[in-house]
Amino acid sequence: MPRDALKTLFYPFEAELLAMPGQGLRALFIGAEPGFRKPQGFDARLSLVQGFRPYVLALAAAGHDVAARAEDDGFDIILVLAGRHRGLNELRVAEAIERVAPGGLIVVAGGKEDGIASLRKRLAGLLEIEDHLPKYHGTALWFRRTAQADAAAATLRADNPEMLVEDRFRTAPGMFSFERIDVGSRLLVDNLPSDIKGKVADFCAGWGYVAAEVVTRAKELKALDLFEADFEALEAAKANVPATSVQPGFHWQDLAKEPVERRYDVVVMNPPFHQDRDADPEIGHRMIKAAAAALKPGGRLFMVANRHLPYPPVLAQAFSSVEEIAVDNAFRVYSAKR
Repeated sequence: MPRDALKTLFYPFEAELLAMPGQGLRALFIGAEPGFRKPQGFDARLSLVQGFRPYVLALAAAGHDVAARAEDDGFDIILVLAGRHRGLNELRVAEAIERVAPGGLIVVAGGKEDGIASLRKRLAGLLEIEDHLPKYHGTALWFRRTAQADAAAATLRADNPEMLVEDRFRTAPGMFSFERIDVGSRLLVDNLPSDIKGKVADFCAGWGYVAAEVVTRAKELKALDLFEADFEALEAAKANVPATSVQPGFHWQDLAKEPVERRYDVVVMNPPFHQDRDADPEIGHRMIKAAAAALKPGGRLFMVANRHLPYPPVLAQAFSSVEEIAVDNAFRVYSAKR
């Protein structure tokens, strides 16, 4: 179901507090999600920016012009949909300021759960907000690009820099576990066998920690492919995973919907189990099935998951043998053979 914040974002136009952008104008929607509806009369040419592959596929199927990154600037209007990552919200606003034409309009909206109140307060301390409007359990606010806004963009970028985790891995706000190595991923790596070899895939690879450790540990590695739905995380992985005798492959892919063409000797993964804020174990179920389909006969899966998740029956159905090889107070690591 589409988020209410999508309706909040367009409501200032429907309420006639903002003029409908007509034909001939260019609009950019940063953080676009499926299910939004443009109000009647919103006729500007609308380009969408979204880096989460499942959303991209849904938006493209609905006929929208969508890309992982914006390339143009000088837009007349930019819309920003806030999400649950504070730093990413601030970086999206900074990008909107940088890409809108001088004097151009920027509209930002989000729900209460997105921290829109704190984002509004933050922006009000840096620039002049023209107005705001609460609606649909959220708030929309808008302002224009001015010299003051340009200075605000610089501040927002400076306050949300790229990070270097353990002096080794480059990450950025908005990525999963961008401030530290995920505890579950570390448990998985610590329990990988010493005899990993052949063709290896890292499903749900994030910014590349597990794959980077596979490179340093695996013997006789013939191929290494990373699959990740978050475009920016995958771009970070390109810098974080060293190339040795094997040049890693990087695949921006929705494993639940886009089949893997290659077959592997080993799959490692730390699958997500949330869609937005809601726990959804079905995501892990789909990843398990995708891993089984991508493995050669006799191939092995090594997977970490929160210990309360009901994955053993799904693993048992998809694999010929399943073993729990590690457990702590939060996670379990499974080994499964096809």
